[in-house]
Amino acid sequence: MLNYKHLHYFWVVAKEGSITRAAERLGVAVQTISGQLSLLEKQLGRALFNAQGRGLVLSEAGRTALGYADQIFQLGESLVEALEHGDSDSTLRLRAGITDGIPKLLAYRLLNRVTELPGDIRLVCDEDEYDDLLADLALHRLDVVLTDRAAPLGGNLKVFSTRLGDFATGLYACPALAERYRPGFPGSLTDAPLLLPTRHHALRGRIDRWLEEQRLHPKIVGEFEDSALLTTFGRGGLGIFPAPLILAEQIAAQYDAELLGPMDGVSEQIHAISNERRIRHPAVELLCREAGRTQGV
Repeated sequence: MLNYKHLHYFWVVAKEGSITRAAERLGVAVQTISGQLSLLEKQLGRALFNAQGRGLVLSEAGRTALGYADQIFQLGESLVEALEHGDSDSTLRLRAGITDGIPKLLAYRLLNRVTELPGDIRLVCDEDEYDDLLADLALHRLDVVLTDRAAPLGGNLKVFSTRLGDFATGLYACPALAERYRPGFPGSLTDAPLLLPTRHHALRGRIDRWLEEQRLHPKIVGEFEDSALLTTFGRGGLGIFPAPLILAEQIAAQYDAELLGPMDGVSEQIHAISNERRIRHPAVELLCREAGRTQGV
């Protein structure tokens, strides 16, 4: 059986980058850590570190072992956290990160699926930029990230993506603007005030291509990183704004905005990015399994 004390020493050395710093952090002798690392490597039959100058770098086997060690000790931290907060045995916590550009009503529709799981569910949601959320995911501070793009290929991040859906997109406006620009849509959009996501968002490129294909030249009066802020300015009448067609009823009820018409061929793609684990979070499993059904919610 694997000696988890040896594994913990290896994990701290990998995090600190040297045996000396790991020994200082753990309050043990350098010789103790060196000896226990040797025992772990002997048990696994593979070298976990390679010498590089005066330091150490992880071998290929070491990178694999570190991925598993991260999961093991993250579960230990989660156990302590759950007991400290006094959660009941049946409470399942899902820590979800949501990128700025995803419509919040759409995020709600997606995450609401997890309430179908038996027992008590506690959602802990964090909104931030894409790179920051991926960093938190890598550190196991999050269970899943909802974003408008797939996980990057290659690199050191061991994560994978599931596309939750392609949500057809249309243009909305407050009643006054809708009355003015709905007749003749989409040709009426030339010189119309338009609010768009910034070029950091994947949706922006699709909208730009659609406008070019339709030979439309609206007046872009605002660009936003945060979809909620974009929608708020749209509700205030600053301009016409994009949103998924599936949300038409909610947008009308919550923002008093009307659908002008669809942007044929333009869709909002949503991906769930999660850690590459053998035992995955049951709520993440459900979210990904129901991906095909979500568009018809």
